[in-house]
Amino acid sequence: MTTTIRLAQEPEADALLARSPLAALVGMLLDQQIPMEWAFAGPYTLARRMNADDLDAHDIAAYEPEAFAALMSEKPAVHRYPGSMAKRVQQLCQYLVDHYDGDAAAVWKDVKSGAELFTRLSELPGYGKQKAQIFTALLGKQYGVAPKGWREAAGAYGEQGSFRSVADITGPESLEKVRATKQEAKKAAKEAAGAKGAAAPKKTGTKTAATKKTATEKASAKKTATAKTAAKTATKTAAKKK
Repeated sequence: MTTTIRLAQEPEADALLARSPLAALVGMLLDQQIPMEWAFAGPYTLARRMNADDLDAHDIAAYEPEAFAALMSEKPAVHRYPGSMAKRVQQLCQYLVDHYDGDAAAVWKDVKSGAELFTRLSELPGYGKQKAQIFTALLGKQYGVAPKGWREAAGAYGEQGSFRSVADITGPESLEKVRATKQEAKKAAKEAAGAKGAAAPKKTGTKTAATKKTATEKASAKKTATAKTAAKTATKTAAKKK
């Protein structure tokens, strides 16, 4: 797994991503709620703090949790939420140890189809459908891992020149295109949500009127019942006097 990668926009961090399957998986895991290049620079930062040239799944899985969270939290922090992400990184590495003997590349090494690749990635801790699709696209577009049907398995992220995710980042220019696409998607989603809210019928007035009507009817019924009770009492009293 050696290729030219420019996801972190830092030569040394990108060099690690290019040669280390685990670094790539961890970078993808970190890619949420922070800028993409920050996420993919994380594996290199973490490796340096562990005094290593690469990440090792066995070492990370065996690390004392609080100490590992402290490594992630050192300034500059590896992630905006270093504590919670430290747990996720350790969970990912423990899964790799349990299922692939710690070899991250084994996740895709012998897959026969894009569907199988997507399924294996989906099973990784912290990898939902979208993240698994994006990493499938990243492997196919930049790492030469392209089993039959990988584009279909990656969904829209597998489209050529789509600039939808990190799978299409090959330098500063493409990074800006991907970022612009994400911003447009968020804007469209926000506008759609606003339009849906504006189109929803307002039931407040009708509900209030109905509530008032019900209250009036109840008051009337109560008044009638009181009158009937009073009449019955008067009749009984008159009968006793006779």
